[in-house]
Amino acid sequence: MSGPTSDFLHAAQERGYIHQVTDEAALDARLREGQVTAYVGFDCTADSLHVGHLLSIMLLRLLQRTGHRPVALIGGGTTKIGDPSGRDESRQLLSEAQIEENKRGIRRTFDAFLDFGPGKAMMLDNAEWLDPLLYIPFLRDIGRHFSVNRMLTMESVRLRLERDQPLSFLEFNYMLLQSYDFLELRRRHGVTLQMGGSDQWGNIVMGIELIRRVDSAEAFGLTTPLLTTASGAKMGKTAAGAVWLNPDRLSPYDYWQFWRNTEDEDVGRFLALFTELPMEEVRRL
Repeated sequence: MSGPTSDFLHAAQERGYIHQVTDEAALDARLREGQVTAYVGFDCTADSLHVGHLLSIMLLRLLQRTGHRPVALIGGGTTKIGDPSGRDESRQLLSEAQIEENKRGIRRTFDAFLDFGPGKAMMLDNAEWLDPLLYIPFLRDIGRHFSVNRMLTMESVRLRLERDQPLSFLEFNYMLLQSYDFLELRRRHGVTLQMGGSDQWGNIVMGIELIRRVDSAEAFGLTTPLLTTASGAKMGKTAAGAVWLNPDRLSPYDYWQFWRNTEDEDVGRFLALFTELPMEEVRRL
């Protein structure tokens, strides 16, 4: 079977960005037809993103380089709840002031990677539509499209329950709000593709289904693989902590040193994922 032929999907697959895609053939055709607007969501749990986020950032950058429009969605609203995905315990809730400070830092992160401006990349904040939500109308209009039975099978929920670890009602609502983000972004900005890490697959699919049920419209999802080093360590973490992208959180020298210490077995893969070297040169190296 031949692979995708759109510039974006072809390059993303060749460089190793893709873990799963919903209806790849239809998405490939849509990308060939014209400009697609796609987003990745980032919660404001710190005042900088780190290397663990870099795969999604590079995917947004590739999207822009291949003629499409990237949206970096800042979770000013969802950060007030906390994403249970990949967590063994509840996140500590942040104050409004902390969230605002973190949003400013994350905006600085993106300035180094995306070209913003009219018709170019957008940075949006989901607090814009989540903060004014009214509870009863939201339950009636949105909540009725979600099955609790299915939500209980989501890995982020199932693992917490199997370990007898508490999962607050607050966190349980996170997946509804993430799905609602996708719906609002489609309505406001014509977003038809959500991208994210592999742990977000279930949430992304629920958003696609919500759009189909509420607006009778087509949407797509794409996830990146869980990235580990050759020795099995989680990407972006060191003994000293997270490898931050903002220079005020980690010096350029220490950032360079992190990449310099890459294991030999990882060099080719990381050159494909985290640089824009032509793949012919990556394979040669």
